[in-house]
Amino acid sequence: MSDVNFRLDGKVVLITGASSGFGHHFAPALARQGAKVVVAARRRDPLLALEEQIESNGSKCLAVAMDVTNRDSVKAAFDQAEAAFGRVDVIINNAGVGDSNQLFDVSEEEWDKVMDTNLKGAFNVSQEGARRMNIQGGGGSIINIASVLGLRVASHLTAYCASKAGLVQLTKAMALELARYKIRVNAICPGYFLTDINKDFMESDAGRKMIQRVPQRRLGDLNELLGPLFLLASDASTFMTGSIISVDGGHAVSTL
Repeated sequence: MSDVNFRLDGKVVLITGASSGFGHHFAPALARQGAKVVVAARRRDPLLALEEQIESNGSKCLAVAMDVTNRDSVKAAFDQAEAAFGRVDVIINNAGVGDSNQLFDVSEEEWDKVMDTNLKGAFNVSQEGARRMNIQGGGGSIINIASVLGLRVASHLTAYCASKAGLVQLTKAMALELARYKIRVNAICPGYFLTDINKDFMESDAGRKMIQRVPQRRLGDLNELLGPLFLLASDASTFMTGSIISVDGGHAVSTL
């Protein structure tokens, strides 16, 4: 029996929402693991520096414009990826938006924006990618970036919590249907991680109090997401599908 291999040599990985946050961190890390990387976001221009950074380190990268809520845009992005690299082996559905409003004040426009991006967007990309994986043969891996708030809730995040809970169930439903085609579908549920967007809040009194409610009493480091990501993207997880992996310092199992 051969040793477990977490390398991604020869694999093409497409990451949505790659212009910032988790996706921006994932792309060069995946490239270092040997993957050819397709970085996608609504605007291509912010991705060009990332493309240049990855290619300057000797890896292959392609920046493509993709609006996950628009099926034509999704198809066009896959066409570009296939023209450059032949096929896409791994899809990371990372594009997402949040809301911050009490229930009574959530507008229809806010609700639709969150649902369209976080849930319908992941479905659009997964459906298009899975169809192509099936036609080309050889299977593939789809990784949905859900959230600890898809497993439990927080106030003033109604649409976000609902969208991420939907993404968890979508992961399981797709895993069931796609298993026969050797396409695996799994999800990672991150807890609270320190990013440029939340840094000011996390350093406030309210933020520090929230951190103390996490069983490990700290925020996550973005590098702590890479182990589960490499596992699910690589052939080390060929018997895993429909799995929901929490990376949250114990948040999902903490007491209320």
